[in-house]
Amino acid sequence: MPTALLDNVERISTVDKSGMIDFSVNAAKHYREAAKYADRIIVDYPKPSNIVVAGLGGSAIGGDLLKDWAKTQLSIPIEVSREYKLPAYANKKTLVFITSYSGDTEETLSSFLDALKRKCMIYCISSGGALIKYAKKYKVPHLQVPAGMPPRAALPYMLVPLLVYIEKAGLAKGVTQELNEAFSFLEKISEENSPQKPTNENFAKNVAINIGESTPVVYGFGFYRSVAQRFKQQFNENSKSAAKWEYFPELDHNEIVGWEGRGEQCRWYSVIFIRDVDEPAEIESRIEVTKQIMEKVGLVMFDLEAQGKSTLAKMLSTILVGDFISVYLAVVRGVDPTPVKTINILKDTLQQNGVKEKIISELEKSSLS
Repeated sequence: MPTALLDNVERISTVDKSGMIDFSVNAAKHYREAAKYADRIIVDYPKPSNIVVAGLGGSAIGGDLLKDWAKTQLSIPIEVSREYKLPAYANKKTLVFITSYSGDTEETLSSFLDALKRKCMIYCISSGGALIKYAKKYKVPHLQVPAGMPPRAALPYMLVPLLVYIEKAGLAKGVTQELNEAFSFLEKISEENSPQKPTNENFAKNVAINIGESTPVVYGFGFYRSVAQRFKQQFNENSKSAAKWEYFPELDHNEIVGWEGRGEQCRWYSVIFIRDVDEPAEIESRIEVTKQIMEKVGLVMFDLEAQGKSTLAKMLSTILVGDFISVYLAVVRGVDPTPVKTINILKDTLQQNGVKEKIISELEKSSLS
């Protein structure tokens, strides 16, 4: 039985062989450590006209979270680029964060090369690899963070430096205060959802059990848009599950029709609604009406209420619940959450096309400096 499995800490570890759950249990510790690393950041650039965060996967989601958090803070636009090239408008007035936890992501190295050619204001964040090597070569400001984690588990080290940088640059205020509040709520979430906490008192375990073999769908709104996106990615990589995410009010103009008349097929999905006691009245009404419509077709649904007062505390505490759910779902399904075999196979196969070698070759040219 799933409940008996999740209530046995030793049995969890027999499935979660590499201890992915530990990154959730110790989330507050990692965020605090990330803040200490971020204190080293020195801002030497003038105020940019726009910001681009270039990265992929677990190294890029920090940019999405930054963008959503900063909507009410920054007077300049932020875009997240998951491509080989930067947007056409990127120039010497653009601040480009190059984020690759491994430092060897092909697409991100290409964006770094592109940023060098365009004379952008560049700041690199990585644990090492080619990115740190060439950042040093071209004297590009950078922050080297601790290595040895799966990129998705390194979110604290890829997000916090972005937040601290824009505060130090005078582009936003309140980061330090919001982070301090977030640390406390992360500790609370970790305790409430820890492996030692029994299922009948553990929200994350309960949701994982009830998702079972269904496909999880996550709905957010406002600054929870990117939080829902993070949930989806964690279900993909940790739970080895197909998953999807959408956000209000947009989903009420298209997604909602997709459930119409699907009958028994709907029973193969579970939907998580990210909620907030402070959610706007217009969003609250939309969520409630949407739930009523979806309930009629037999969907399993959950409300996940965010904790915290500040935007950042709410975002990070909700993300942590999702991280716990994704690992527990992996355990329920009997799969080790850490390995990502398909991604590794893809990378090994693509390496044969020689693209990365061409990028490295160009970075070796002294003419770029």
